[in-house]
Parts: sequence; structure tokens; C-alpha cells
Amino acid sequence: MDITVAVDAMGGDHGTHVTVPAALRFLRDNPDVNIVLVGLVDAIAAELKAHHAVTHPRLRVHPATEVVTMDESPQSAMKNKKDSSMRVAINLVKSGEANACVSAGNTGALMATARFVLKTIPGIDRPAIAKLMPTMKGQTAMLDLGANVDSTPLQLTQFAIMGSAMFAALKHVDAPTVGLLNIGSEDIKGNEVVKEAAEMIRKTRLNFHGNVEGNDIYRGTVDVVACDGFTGNVALKASEGLVKMISTFLKEEFTRNLFSKFVAVLAMPLLKRFKSRLDPDRFNGASFLGLRGIVVKSHGGANKNAFYWALSQAVEEARSGMIQRITEQVQQELLHLNAAVESTVD
Repeated sequence: MDITVAVDAMGGDHGTHVTVPAALRFLRDNPDVNIVLVGLVDAIAAELKAHHAVTHPRLRVHPATEVVTMDESPQSAMKNKKDSSMRVAINLVKSGEANACVSAGNTGALMATARFVLKTIPGIDRPAIAKLMPTMKGQTAMLDLGANVDSTPLQLTQFAIMGSAMFAALKHVDAPTVGLLNIGSEDIKGNEVVKEAAEMIRKTRLNFHGNVEGNDIYRGTVDVVACDGFTGNVALKASEGLVKMISTFLKEEFTRNLFSKFVAVLAMPLLKRFKSRLDPDRFNGASFLGLRGIVVKSHGGANKNAFYWALSQAVEEARSGMIQRITEQVQQELLHLNAAVESTVD
């Protein structure tokens, strides 16, 4: 089945200089994908011309007259820029002209606009930002990563359900293990919200492992890690900083003197494999789960390669039927949860 992706061509720190060449490369590698570049027509045309791709059979340009800046408030973007490249791209998903939308634009504005245009899946209070993280055993889906600073026990349960459905759809796992991020694995640990969430998740049919700690994320202890957006965002940013620090330290040591440079040449194959496994570009692309459509957020400072991988994430989600899987599992699990709560009360 052919997949069409609407790209907010103006979004991010670099705009068309990243989005257009990344889209062209993705089209070369994926003959069953179509791309709609949304944004200022002249800017997109100039970039296409620079890459000798004025026309392409699987690419079209959809005009938008406004651009949401990276520091613009979500309220301003929603109220004052109804013809922004971001909003028009999301509208294409709503209308069915595109299967997914990818943007490197302002995160708050993108979430607010996507929620307003697409609406949430029945049974979901708030969308969550989810991301596949590399682990010692493969990958782990983690959510929420910043959309919701405060979350109720029910919302954490909803995150767990959506994360389980996402991982099942993308990784073809029947019953993904789910963990609740906490300061300890024991049931007595954590604040009251997390304790109540754990009890609630146990009443669902999810494959609930229980509480997990921060070091369990990269051990791959569970397939899905659920948490509130404040905790998840801190964990994500700390992880990104650690990877950057390790990379910097390695570069410094291998360029310290002539002998170190010689050793670096010998170790180059190993270093390339190491970089490939931890390359942040390959893990660019966070999903807005809980919406009635696929929206993938690329890092604002993403380069061409990183944006390419965000496109890949969007296409994989569209092909997997992830939205339908989440919708069905949310309805089933919440019905089961309500029945379990009612039987407990009785």
C-alpha cells in the first residue's frame, strides 16, 4: 500500500534546507511513498531547484502562507496562523489526503494544533509524546516525554495502554511488558499518583511488570515505560546529554596525541559500529499518541539524516495500522478496567 506523508517543510531551525533534501532522499529509497511538501511555495521551489528536482512523480507542493516560529506560543499559533505550514500539513491528515504528518517545528504549537484539528481517540484524556529508545535488548517505547507535566493515575494508565499498543503494532509483539517509572521497584515506593496508577494498571489486561527505575530503561527490562511528562522529559534530556558527553570524551581521547590518533585509525571499524548503535539521528522522531491521526515530531535542530529517520518513523506507523490498534486496545482495556472497578466496589 502506498503511503503519503505531509511534511511541514518550513518547520525546525533549518526549514527547507533540511526538510526538502531529506524528503528527496527518502523518496529515492522508498518507491511506495508519496510526499507532500507544505509551506511557502517560493522557498520550497528554490530548494527543489538547488537539488535539481523541480518535478518528481511522487512529490507535490501544497501551499501555506504562514510559518510558526520556534519561539511562538501555542496560543498565538492556534489563533493567528490558521494557514501555517504546520496546520495545513495536519489538515491533510484529517482530510485523508495524507496518512501521516512530520514536523520539526515548535513542539507546543504542534501538539496544540494537532489536538485541535485531529481530536483525541475516545477514552483518551490527553495525547502523550512517545519515543522508541535504544536498549541493551533492542528498543523500549517510553511515554510521556513532555506533553503533560502533571498526570492523574488514569492518564498514566492510558499512557501504558497506548504504549503497549504502539509497541505491539511496530514490533509485532503480542503482549509487550509494561513498566511504570518510579524511584524504586517496590510497591511502597513513589508518590500517591504513581501508587494509584500501579493499582489501576494491574486491573487491566496489560502485561504489567510493575515499577521500574531509571536504569531499567536502557537495560530493556520492559518493552514500554510509562511516566508523566515532567519525569519523562528530564530522563530523555539527561540521556541525550550523556550520549553527547561520551561522544565528546571519545573524540578527545582519540585525538590527544599522535599515538592516540594511530589507535583511532585501528579502532575505526569498531567506532563506526558503536556510533551506529547510539547514533541519535536514527532515533529522531517522537510520536504524538492518542490523536486520531499520525503526527511525528522531529527534533527542531535535526539535520537531513535525522529528519530522514523521522519520515521513516511516520511511514512505519502508517503501515503498521498503529492508530487502529491503539483505538481498539484503549476501548477494550478501559471497558475491562471499568468492569473491574465496579466489581471491586460491589
